[in-house]
Amino acid sequence: MDHIGDDMIFEEILTRLPAKAVCRFKCVSKHWCYELSTPKFVFIHTLRVGNSTKNKLLSLKENSIVVDDIVSGDLGDDTIKTVNFPLEVHPSSLSIICSFNGLILVSIKRIHNESNDLVLWNPTTRRFKLISDDYFIRYFGRHNDTGGMYLYEDNDLKVLHINCYWDVVTARVYSPRHDSWRKLNFLNGTQFASNFYSWSSGVYSGKTIYFIVSNYWIPPGERNIVAFDVISESFSLLRFPEHIEVNPCQVLFLTISNKLHVIVVQYAGELIADLFKFEHDDWIKVFSFNKARIVQHLDPQQRTNVIQDNKWLITSICGDTVEVLLCNDSFNYIQHVDSYNGPKGALFLETIVSPSD
Repeated sequence: MDHIGDDMIFEEILTRLPAKAVCRFKCVSKHWCYELSTPKFVFIHTLRVGNSTKNKLLSLKENSIVVDDIVSGDLGDDTIKTVNFPLEVHPSSLSIICSFNGLILVSIKRIHNESNDLVLWNPTTRRFKLISDDYFIRYFGRHNDTGGMYLYEDNDLKVLHINCYWDVVTARVYSPRHDSWRKLNFLNGTQFASNFYSWSSGVYSGKTIYFIVSNYWIPPGERNIVAFDVISESFSLLRFPEHIEVNPCQVLFLTISNKLHVIVVQYAGELIADLFKFEHDDWIKVFSFNKARIVQHLDPQQRTNVIQDNKWLITSICGDTVEVLLCNDSFNYIQHVDSYNGPKGALFLETIVSPSD
């Protein structure tokens, strides 16, 4: 050990340990605590964790918050862990906006004063940061309040927040490093702030955050893809693929093996759920899931978007939970889901990334 330098210990050995083990090693000494908290160490550790497939799923239940594996086959009591939210808030008041690099962006709905708070939370290290400002003293809803997270220059974490209020779309970006918000230019000429439209959670893929914006009223069945380029920090509008445009239907973005996918749940005589992959500027069908059905009442053992007995639960943009039956090929494919956000559940990796930078 005398011949092993600090660089070898911290960058080559300790960066390969699970996040919870790294947190324990911070107690060795002040020097170790400092080295294990540097931006360089956190960056290397997060990269190595990100190359694994050990995703965890955080689910907001009616009276609790639970964490388990996305694919476990058998969800027994010993695979479920209950976690506590860092603030005195009932789980029913929480909604998940997005997750990224082990951090989860959570919205707290304050019923009595009709305002919201935004909290950046690492459920692994239990650290959090309240990032709301005076702008949030107004009512926000799940269908018109969304966002995403991304890394900007010098690995500076950014939080994108989008709100629709009084027919105006407001997009802002928060920097934990500078503890400040700034406004972005949104698309001109769109009606996406109308109450007729519903926004999905954002999903990060290829330096872009994608959103589905759906209109179920006038005109019925309209769907749009809003893309946010994290390099230029600009928005663009993409056409929803015509060959999967079926009305009525619901859609959900997710990434599998770091590639953008979309689940399309169609109501055409019978319930049909298909998985498409975005490749070479086109949408290619990967699977048609078997025996899709809407689940009205979930068993306490079931989780949002978890496989159990070859059954997979999908939470749609409108909050419906759809259960599909997987075959062997689709089961193996779904095991590589690495990014999923829903109002009551999100995938995340156990990292030591700090919400306060």
